[in-house]
Amino acid sequence: MKLCTFEVPGVDGARVGVIEGDVVKAVDVRDMRALFERGIETAVGEGDGVPLESVHLAPPIVPKKFFHTAGNFREHHEEGQEAGWSHDIAPWIQFFQNVDALIGNGDPIVYPEGLTSELDYELELAVVVSKAGKWFTPAEAEDYIGGYVIFNDITARDIQRKEMESGVFSFCKAIDTFCPLGPWITTADEVPDPRDLKMDLYVNGELRQDGHSGRMTPTVGEVLAHYSPAGYSAGDVVSLGTVSGVAAFSPDPAAWYLRPGDVIEARIERLGTLTNPVIAWADRDLERPPALVGAAAGNSAR
Repeated sequence: MKLCTFEVPGVDGARVGVIEGDVVKAVDVRDMRALFERGIETAVGEGDGVPLESVHLAPPIVPKKFFHTAGNFREHHEEGQEAGWSHDIAPWIQFFQNVDALIGNGDPIVYPEGLTSELDYELELAVVVSKAGKWFTPAEAEDYIGGYVIFNDITARDIQRKEMESGVFSFCKAIDTFCPLGPWITTADEVPDPRDLKMDLYVNGELRQDGHSGRMTPTVGEVLAHYSPAGYSAGDVVSLGTVSGVAAFSPDPAAWYLRPGDVIEARIERLGTLTNPVIAWADRDLERPPALVGAAAGNSAR
């Protein structure tokens, strides 16, 4: 089953939907998190539905907590070492993502003029937690996997390097529109083996990340169990880290960093394609960002 949050042009509000072929059928529930709290097995589409191509796919869920984990793909660590990245990418990194930065399929990533000059992409597989729980084992974790979704972890690398001097980073990944998620949630029953998924990311049709979920060192269950002492709510999202091929670790990072006008296609087998353009601040109908202060204002000069 594919679950989405969709908007119909000219109709106020977003609705939860079930995608059946090329149509979306609305589900009578407040929002996607409420559906997960009620139980996704209760999702029943109403009526004849509307054509999928005619709707806007918003972020499929706004979780109570977005657990951002990193360091799970050692190939990402190894390419960072080869590129001379400023800090080690250690396993079992975790922080909370800014859910207000969520955007959906087709929504623009706004290039934050004056804040960064090293805007990067990171293709990630993410899990949507099916129910509340805490303190469980890897063997028990399967009962907590409700579905999977594509996450593109947009990152300002110049800000990240500065933050990592303190050993903690999050602002570099939490800026407005830096959290594309979608296009829908594919329920766990449609993904027989989450360690057997092709993962690719393209920028302007050029292949940048060519990965596979089987290269992740821990299992999905091990990741979920490891962070379970923090406690999960139904509908929480847990990202699983990126594969190799990010711009920062490429032979020519300056040529690969994102710029206004770029279009990113993040693809994971069985989960679809999440597409987002990068636009300039002016294209958001705002003259320019407000004056910046502190360390962030100096990032573009480094």
